[in-house]
Amino acid sequence: MNDSHPVDDHAAPHTAPVAVSPRTRVVAAGRPERAPGAALNPPVTFTSTYIADGPTNYARVDNPTWTPFEEAVGGLEGGEALLYSSGMAAVSAVLALVPTGGVVVAPAAAYNGVVVLLTEAVAAGRLEVRWVDVTDADAVVEALTGADLLWLESPTNPLLDVADIAGLTLAAHEAGALVAVDNTFATPLLQRPLEDGVDIVVHSATKYLAGHSDVILGLTVTAADEPGRALRERTARHRTLGGAIAGPMEAWLALRGLRTLALRLERSCANAADLAARLADHPRIARVRYPGWGAIVSVDVAGTGDGDGALEAETLASGTRIWSHSTSLGGVESQLERRRRQPGEPETTPVNLVRMSVGVEDVDDLWTDLRQALDAIG
Repeated sequence: MNDSHPVDDHAAPHTAPVAVSPRTRVVAAGRPERAPGAALNPPVTFTSTYIADGPTNYARVDNPTWTPFEEAVGGLEGGEALLYSSGMAAVSAVLALVPTGGVVVAPAAAYNGVVVLLTEAVAAGRLEVRWVDVTDADAVVEALTGADLLWLESPTNPLLDVADIAGLTLAAHEAGALVAVDNTFATPLLQRPLEDGVDIVVHSATKYLAGHSDVILGLTVTAADEPGRALRERTARHRTLGGAIAGPMEAWLALRGLRTLALRLERSCANAADLAARLADHPRIARVRYPGWGAIVSVDVAGTGDGDGALEAETLASGTRIWSHSTSLGGVESQLERRRRQPGEPETTPVNLVRMSVGVEDVDDLWTDLRQALDAIG
């Protein structure tokens, strides 16, 4: 995980007052100012309306319960965050930065919600999209000519391809394009794209940041400088006018979940590395997709006979007892799913691919459960 770095004074008093490790920051950030008798945790503010002549006049614009979570995540990423009602709301706010008729360069193998959103924008005549393999830097650079936005995932969902974020960001800026990176899989504890010059970072906070599969939230993070704050103002306006705002209870739960991010991620990553090695030796696994870090492992399940492996992948996903057969990720519990069962999943995803979100359970129990499901394939 990353080394210690200073806290941005702009975010006080809701952040730790000294330079700290990210593992400390997730615990210390977003706290109320210390005073005798003060609460250790921020309160939840349930209101739609504010008395006139104050800093906020309506709750679609702001809520004090959003602020601690925004400051905590912004500090972790090294910037300033905005909270949204979902990860897709955050994605939509970023894509709204692209003018009508603009060009977006995006991974052909990306999260299916993003693929569908971009595909529909193309069909409506709003955008041009150039689909690329993010591991082919030369192809990405070639596609950037005349582009307005480079959209990156690294690792990608669900193929787990890793992009050269710093190099591609430099090339995009030389071409006059903004760069957005979905950092959901890595979290700011494993990579901070703003430090590579990226303009805007996106999170589905539903996943690792909140970590308990009980909220739907999203975030954007921009740099704490003049260009970054200009982007933040534009995305904040989109959030307000579009109404994609978070509920205060969800924001409070997400901040509580963030407190254990370092512990959860450390355990999940260790489990994932262990399981990736074991899966590579199993005869029912044709391919393990794992970049060597993170807590997501994808596998291509070998077919039987002349089959393409889709049925065998479904048998694996539905045959576990500890692993949850479900479509999300990043929770404390281990989850798995054959991705092509989802509407809109791009054809770049093999029909026999199973994405595994590795949780914090005992790794031997997780392996025993996977092995019995694999052995049941026949």
